[in-house]
Amino acid sequence: MASVNPNLGRPGLNFEDLLQTSCACGVLSLDPAGAVTFVSPDAEKILRLPPGEKSPKLPATLQALIAETQATGQTITDRKIVLDPDRGRSPAISVTVMPAASREKKLIVLLKDFSSTKKLEHSLRRLDRLASAGTLSAGMAHEIRNALVAVKTFVDLLLEKNKDDELAEIVGQEMERMVAMVSQILKFAVPAQPIFASLSVHKILDRTLLLAQHRVEGRLVTFERKLQAEKDVLEGDQHQLEQAFVNLLLNAVEAINANGTLAVSTELLADDQAQLRERDARRWMRIRISDTGAGITEENMARLFEPFFTTKQNGTGLGLAVTRRIIEEHNGTIQVESQSGEGTTFTVMLPMKA
Repeated sequence: MASVNPNLGRPGLNFEDLLQTSCACGVLSLDPAGAVTFVSPDAEKILRLPPGEKSPKLPATLQALIAETQATGQTITDRKIVLDPDRGRSPAISVTVMPAASREKKLIVLLKDFSSTKKLEHSLRRLDRLASAGTLSAGMAHEIRNALVAVKTFVDLLLEKNKDDELAEIVGQEMERMVAMVSQILKFAVPAQPIFASLSVHKILDRTLLLAQHRVEGRLVTFERKLQAEKDVLEGDQHQLEQAFVNLLLNAVEAINANGTLAVSTELLADDQAQLRERDARRWMRIRISDTGAGITEENMARLFEPFFTTKQNGTGLGLAVTRRIIEEHNGTIQVESQSGEGTTFTVMLPMKA
């Protein structure tokens, strides 16, 4: 059965509204004198206009196309222009200008943002790589999980005889985490939802920091712990978040050669400080993990979160890919800043419990 646009029967819906609901682009309309009479929200974003401005000033390159259609009466279709040629990184957009078949003799302008298209193409390419990675990782995970059954049995026996050892509890937890991690790798093939419950981020960071401290292996690494968030309880999957932070902390330790500093900090931010795309009334926790290690080259930054991309001799290239997936499944974001030779900072943003 053919689909029907639900807006077509609504009373009072004008031509611009129909265009706005029927195409994924920004819409402008102008009167015969060239004055703007309608601007859709998408057009305001593309042109970077103040919301609700009654007489917005259009970029000169766009005004030139409008003047061309006014002079010739001909439609201009998908003309590519740069909004502000004087700025080096001004966005390029596709513009269609057409006379409207109406008594008012309006002009209609349709705007498409190329940057959004490029982001979509990049996301599709990443999904394609993830699909390929999923096939390989699924087979690997099954084989490793089978081998871990024997290893876990042996480790459990050793822990029974060494209950008082300082690392006994950590080894037990890490063995459980390893089994869980192998199962999580299967998410590349069959995505599964995390099991959410109330948890303390600070407790997770304390446990993972203790593990990282035991991986220093004789190097002079100073650990700075500044867990300053007044509240640290949020909804999440404890095992998955532990896995994410372990990946980040161990990467930081490995990046430090002979000596350096690894700093972990937390703080709460109001939503207007969080600078996330989807704004709401919740507060956000910002977790920063910084090291003074070797840093990341500009060439490797673009591929940092790709599955199976690694610069380590014995690395799998799954750690950061899994970490990003975990953070995104917790409705958070992860960003990285780095300069070669000067260290790296990973910033994780997680929504707090309402």
